[in-house]
Amino acid sequence: MNATTSHLCTALALAAAGVPVLPLRAGKVPFGNCPACKGNACGGRPNMKAPGPCRCPAPCHAWAAATTDPHVLTSPLWAPAWREAAAVAYHPGGAGLTVVDLDNPDAITWARETLPITRTVPTTRGEHWLYRGAMPSSNAVRPGVDIKSLMAYARWLGPGTGTVTALPDAVRTLPVKAPAPVRRVAVTVPASGGGGVCRHRTPTYLERGIAMAEQQITDAASAVHATVYRTFLAVLSTHGRCGCLTDAHTARLFTAAQAKGETARHCTDAWTNARARLGV
Repeated sequence: MNATTSHLCTALALAAAGVPVLPLRAGKVPFGNCPACKGNACGGRPNMKAPGPCRCPAPCHAWAAATTDPHVLTSPLWAPAWREAAAVAYHPGGAGLTVVDLDNPDAITWARETLPITRTVPTTRGEHWLYRGAMPSSNAVRPGVDIKSLMAYARWLGPGTGTVTALPDAVRTLPVKAPAPVRRVAVTVPASGGGGVCRHRTPTYLERGIAMAEQQITDAASAVHATVYRTFLAVLSTHGRCGCLTDAHTARLFTAAQAKGETARHCTDAWTNARARLGV
């Protein structure tokens, strides 16, 4: 089996398991834009703010090109990329996963002392630790540690060993900067029009609201998509105008929704639509 066939077979097997995949060139880099997108003529899809798929005929735009569609993967337009491919990559967030990329022995030691045990995959210099659940990606969250999930790709290096466990708060909070000390002053909410006091700066109030929203999504027995949208709307209507919500809060809500079967794209659409409706 030549390299082209081997990489494509791996990609098709992963796609059949629901893992969005794409080819990588030598050096672990994605393919350049197709002629239709050269010079960002398509509108600059590489700079997308939301985790949507690439709609181009060739595997453009890195992680956004990842797909589970076997007809796309085997199409003539993708054939040149597979002939040049040096590896297969996947979009962890699109598969509902988060990869903690540990780039050296010190980082691995830190993970073993700090993070819950989960599936591990050896890499050239370290290890990938895989968790179930998606979150925003972030580089250099600490020395030798990157987070690869939404809007990122990771090289496929095999299935690894161990059981994939749920994404822990210890990982969710890695990209979050320590908050500034809370000032004991009342904060006015300009968007409310009523000059009310912003209670959302109280950590307990905000934490209780996020926890209740997670539980509401988790308890949904039907109409999950509608429940997710209504819950996002409620959270944003209460906490969305004061700058209280962080990426960690959003990731918790997205993770709860994805645990009920929602895709990362549906979560993003519901969040975006709720913000648009409220004008936040």
